[in-house]
Amino acid sequence: MSEKMSEKKSDPNNIIIREGKKVSPKKSVLIFLNITINSIATSMLATSLTTALPPIMKDLNITVNTGQWLTSGFILFLAVMTPFTAYLITRFRTRPLYFVSTILFILGLAICAYSKNFIMMMTGRIIQGCGNGLLSSMGQVIILTIFPKDKIGMMMGWYGLSFGVAPIIAPTVAGLLVDSVGWRMIFIIAIGILVVSFIWAVFIFDDVLPVMDKQFDVISLILSIFTFGGVTLAISNLGTQDFLSYGVLIPLIVGLVGSVFFFRRQLRIKVPFLDVRVLKDRNFTISVIATIVLQFTIMGSAIIVPIYVQQIKGHSATISGLVLFPGSIIMAIMSPTAGKIYDKMGMKLLITMGPILLSVTNFIVFFLNIEHSVWIFSGINIFRCVAMGALLMPLVSWSMEDIPKTKTSDATALYNSFRSIAGAVGGTSFVSIMTKVTTMVAKTKKHPDMFAFNIVFLIMSGTAFILFLIGVFGCESSKKQLMRRKAAKANANGNENDSVEIKVKDANKDKELTKEEKSESSTVIENDSSLDKSTNHSDNETVMENDIANKKDNESEIKVVVNKNN
Repeated sequence: MSEKMSEKKSDPNNIIIREGKKVSPKKSVLIFLNITINSIATSMLATSLTTALPPIMKDLNITVNTGQWLTSGFILFLAVMTPFTAYLITRFRTRPLYFVSTILFILGLAICAYSKNFIMMMTGRIIQGCGNGLLSSMGQVIILTIFPKDKIGMMMGWYGLSFGVAPIIAPTVAGLLVDSVGWRMIFIIAIGILVVSFIWAVFIFDDVLPVMDKQFDVISLILSIFTFGGVTLAISNLGTQDFLSYGVLIPLIVGLVGSVFFFRRQLRIKVPFLDVRVLKDRNFTISVIATIVLQFTIMGSAIIVPIYVQQIKGHSATISGLVLFPGSIIMAIMSPTAGKIYDKMGMKLLITMGPILLSVTNFIVFFLNIEHSVWIFSGINIFRCVAMGALLMPLVSWSMEDIPKTKTSDATALYNSFRSIAGAVGGTSFVSIMTKVTTMVAKTKKHPDMFAFNIVFLIMSGTAFILFLIGVFGCESSKKQLMRRKAAKANANGNENDSVEIKVKDANKDKELTKEEKSESSTVIENDSSLDKSTNHSDNETVMENDIANKKDNESEIKVVVNKNN
């Protein structure tokens, strides 16, 4: 046993120092439910402040530009924290790390709930961003690890409620709370949900992920902060400043230059801080590109639609939320359904039919005018949500299909980083496009803001068609994908059988050695007894005893030879 342990430590390619614990199917579901509840709560807090921002600015006596940092700062630290999770998840045990991330988020909520000034509020949002980044990445890695591959699509579909539905419903819930009991209640209710979830997690969570011997690379961490933080800050500033302004160009240049050094370093060091080599996997890379395009549209429409309902049509924040509500419910139903379709039929059908529906429905919105009711858009949005629900989480499952479990944390962190940046780009870009189009046609159009809204959805129709092309040319056929899955499953079963065979052979070998030792010891005993008897008996008896001993020796040798041949 000690020899095996020493061999494991001396193997330079084996960096796993503790295997993850296997849990029962029942416990897997309980862990999954806990993760999903936490993710829904954290995702809702990411977008709920868009509705609560005006009363917060009034109570804290801050300007609009200062108030925007409560959202931008959260996104910034989320972007910085996400790549760091690849190291944390693999270096520390699952159970305590999950508890720390939950406590961090609860602490951030408590600070925000009782904040009296901007600095205190901003501190709480930064702590929330750190906790949210860790919880989000951990949740995905755990789900991808504890469930078998043929169940991943369905489980990720249910988990998709926290990514697809929660951020859309959040502004409606926040609006109702702000109008009735005040903005602080948003944080207080979230604290209550997460405290109950934390107590529940204490009883059900296990160290399900492997722990690896990774060295902390300070240089990589600094470069990742410059890379992801710089790009995210530039995108956040783009909403309030011109592209050629110092606030946009300087952080963008820092981010792009930092990315060159960051990616170069990850490819050169032996154990990367964030293993970008996962981009060599074709399915992962194509899925990342498709997710960037999809997230660009999802987050863009999440910001543009409330502007349409509230500013262009003149309705309240509550009506704005209700307009989006039917689509959110449909997406909640569609997400797990799409997961089941992915498990049974692969990705090809979803990534071709979904973008077609999304492109057509976005194009229909282009023809809406100021006279049309917001409920017409609400009806169209239901079909948009069907399309988005068919794509959102299956893309995640598809991206991880061929990624080794030891690289899942790296792939998840990289995937989430690209997704968050794409969402930030989508939101700021479409707001900027809408503002510029409104200014350009202000003198020629009767309702320039409505025309700008139409143009934005025309562009979204184009991006959805690009997503369709990615699916047609980038995704293999369902038949090939399912055949590859069967081959991978058969190979995995073959490896398991080989390992069982080796164990059986080792066990038989140990038994044979034990029998050989026993036979040798019995021979020695017989020889000793023959010598004792030779001193007390006559010479004839001694000869007889020696003959008997020799016969027994021969028998034991024959037994050992037979055992070895077997």
